[in-house]
Amino acid sequence: MEKCDRCYQQYVQILREELLPAMGCTEPIAVAYAAAKARETLGVMPERVLVEASGNIIKNVKSVVVPNTGGLKGLPAAAAAGVAAGDASAELQVLASITPEQIKAIGEFLEKAPIEVRHADTPHIFDIAVSVFSGAESAYVRITDFHTNIVCIRRNSETLLEKKDGGGGGEASLTDRSCMTVEKIVDFADSVELGDVRELLQRQIAYNMAIAEEGLTNNYGANIGKTLLRGHENDINYKLRAWAAAGSDARMNGCEMPVVINSGSGNQGITTSVPVIVYARETDASEEELLRALCVSNLVTIHLKTGIGRLSAYCGAVSAGAGAASGIAYLQGGRFEVIAHTIVNTVAVTSGIVCDGAKASCAAKIAAAVDAGLLGLAMYRGGNQFFGGDGIVKKGVERTIEIVGKLASRGKRNKKAPS
Repeated sequence: MEKCDRCYQQYVQILREELLPAMGCTEPIAVAYAAAKARETLGVMPERVLVEASGNIIKNVKSVVVPNTGGLKGLPAAAAAGVAAGDASAELQVLASITPEQIKAIGEFLEKAPIEVRHADTPHIFDIAVSVFSGAESAYVRITDFHTNIVCIRRNSETLLEKKDGGGGGEASLTDRSCMTVEKIVDFADSVELGDVRELLQRQIAYNMAIAEEGLTNNYGANIGKTLLRGHENDINYKLRAWAAAGSDARMNGCEMPVVINSGSGNQGITTSVPVIVYARETDASEEELLRALCVSNLVTIHLKTGIGRLSAYCGAVSAGAGAASGIAYLQGGRFEVIAHTIVNTVAVTSGIVCDGAKASCAAKIAAAVDAGLLGLAMYRGGNQFFGGDGIVKKGVERTIEIVGKLASRGKRNKKAPS
């Protein structure tokens, strides 16, 4: 792929849009961001707060520790953190610079200020609206479709910002993804000038390996990473799963270290990158080989997630596990055919995993997703594969990716039970 090709420039821009630093689970961070922006708009500390959120937001926030809050969980904690101590200008690092004094202030605000949470009746899968009140004064901030996409800001009756979001077009502001195919992703990885992506990928390596090491060093959540590694310290397949799971152990349970996300998710960012990095280090791959493999793993994950959407009842680790296995296949010398079959084999195994929100068990699902990816790769290396017509598998990797997107975005939507 030539640098002057439109697809080349789009792929570079897609990586820039998706590989962003964030501290903490991105859904509570988005709530905190909206709350911090609402307080900033109001101009004074509010007396009460109303949070209206779509079901997927409520699901993803209810059980996860909000960083820099002293271990608090849930929507009220995220909103309180944003109001009492958030820096709206930092966006997804809105809670990154909180001091011990501010942690105390968050707890005090949570105790004294009523914070009401309502389920929003909205066509948007991703929808957060925060209203703050002080006497007769009020402010309102709404985010839809992705984590930093503020579509409305109001102060009292004055509208300060409004985007015409229609039926969910917020992602239209992102780079067009229709150019993405597995074959083109591999071509891009082979030909990309590393100066165009090096800084992004080096930051991903540094951040995501640091939090994985933290998860293996200290106790977080259910310690899935440590459990996997115990007695298997020299087994590379266990290492790949353990390091990825350990990053999630730390991140889901209050670790205040940043990660580089993928498709709006820190867990997906960890899953798609850490196994590839560990494999590269274990096999003495060069930096160039690693960076090119990370282009594959990240873009395969993004490609799968494009049809699924930012939030779903379909576990995002599945896509990231397929991405990680694709990156490892690339490091082994595999190209389009190997990577395509690895993706198909992987999603045929794990596409039934349900997302029941962010919490400690995400680390175990990550381990399962990476394991499925490794199995999918090993199957193809051994001359075995799943064929079109086997369950959700269609003939060809792109048709299979398309049907996975339909399964996740349509098939797993909540439907009203008959009365």
